[in-house]
Formats: sequence, C-alpha cells, structure tokens
Amino acid sequence: MKSVKPKKNLGQHFLTDLGIARRIADTVDACPDIPVLEIGPGMGVLTQYLIEKPREVKAVEIDAESVAYLYERFPKLRENILGEDFLQMDLTKIFDGKQFVLTGNYPYDISSQIFFKMLDYKDLIPCCTGMIQREVALRMAAAPGSKAYGILSVLIQAWYDVEYLFTVDENVFNPPPKVKSAVIRMTRNKVTDIGCDERLFKRVVKTVFNQRRKMLRVSLRQIFNAVKPTDGFYEQDIMTKRPEQLSIPQFVELTNMVEEQLKIIGQ
Repeated sequence: MKSVKPKKNLGQHFLTDLGIARRIADTVDACPDIPVLEIGPGMGVLTQYLIEKPREVKAVEIDAESVAYLYERFPKLRENILGEDFLQMDLTKIFDGKQFVLTGNYPYDISSQIFFKMLDYKDLIPCCTGMIQREVALRMAAAPGSKAYGILSVLIQAWYDVEYLFTVDENVFNPPPKVKSAVIRMTRNKVTDIGCDERLFKRVVKTVFNQRRKMLRVSLRQIFNAVKPTDGFYEQDIMTKRPEQLSIPQFVELTNMVEEQLKIIGQ
C-alpha cells in the first residue's frame, strides 16, 4: 500500500511510535463497554489498536486519500470509516443515539473546536481521550489562578474531570510538529445542572477572558450594551477580581448576577 502524504493544510502529523499509539488507544478503557469514535485516523496507527478492543469502532476522516488508504488497510472496517468533516456532523446519528467515547490524534488547528462540539453533545460523550498540542492540554487541565487557566479550562471543567496523562515529544511524528504534544482524558463529572443559564454562562466566560487582564467590573460592560446596571452592581467584591481568579462555582454565581441585571434593565 502506498503511504499517505501528510497534508499541511489539514494539520496532519502522523504518529510513528507504535508504543505511544497503543498507550493512547488504551486510554479509552476508562469508559468500557461503549463504542468508540476516532477523529482523524490518518493511516490508522491508532485505529489498529482500537479495533482489537471488544467494542464497535468508527473513524471519521476528512482526507479522501486517507479514507482510500484505510479502506484498503482495514477492509472489515470499511462501513465504519466515515469520509466526513467531524465539525459538521450530527453526532446523535453516528451510533443511533447511543453514548460513545471520542478519541484521536486531533488536528492541532481545530482541537478547540472539536472540544467545543463535544460540549454540545456532552450527554452522549461520557469520555474523551486523545493527543493534542501540549499547550492546549495544559489550558484544559489548568486550575484557577494559573496563567494557563482560561475559556477552555472553565467550559470543559464545568462538565468534565480533566487528566493530563503524559507528554509526547516532536520526534515521533511525520512530519515532526514544532511543538510538544500531550495525551489527555476527560471524564464526565456528575453535574447535570450547572446552576445557571448555560448559554449566558458561555457568554460571560468568553467575554471576561477576552479581556483577561482587566477587572470584571470593566470587562463585563460589554454584555450590557452601554446600559448601566443598577447601583451597586459594579461595587460588589467579586467585581475587583480578574477572570483567572474565579472558580467555576464563582463563574456560575457571576452568571446569575448578570442574568438578574439583564432582566432588570430589559435586555
């Protein structure tokens, strides 16, 4: 079989270390007995170990050359190789509405978009594992008060427990990326109701982190469209904090405060 040429425009960096590939495949064992969806299988280095497990495996790949290669290498998997764009898929249809594990050697340039989509389907995805850029992994696992703590940290940790499992060096890829990689695992926590309006929660988190060096009393003004909240709103203690200082419960509290003000001023 002719090898697939990595494509720069798709952010393809093919893993060549079989030992690491097996370790990544084994991360899905934290959520046994449910199907697995692999994103971006490329030449199947991870796929070959996933299909050894006693569960259904499907793989979604946007690169037509890789799809053709996978058809030839894994003929029994042919019907489960989906030549589509993951970001455009309706995930409820992949396993007929059943829960599944999400895994893969994720394209670095769209990894954040992949995880935001995961959040949209969080009730279908109790476990997500795989390899991403180390910097992104550190942000996802970061605790309040750290420089890495940001939008991804808050939105993901509100619904998932994040584990940074291990670091992967550049020299085990073809072509080698310019950054180190990391393998992570996210497991759904027991939260079913976050305690505030989810859409507004996302909006508040993104708004304040977009001006992360400013106090909340400054960055929150964008949400109110130049309409002044009631007297005393900006004088509360929490308003002197910067976003990286807030825990997830504090972001929930802040969201409820903002929602109350929006109702008062009629927005």
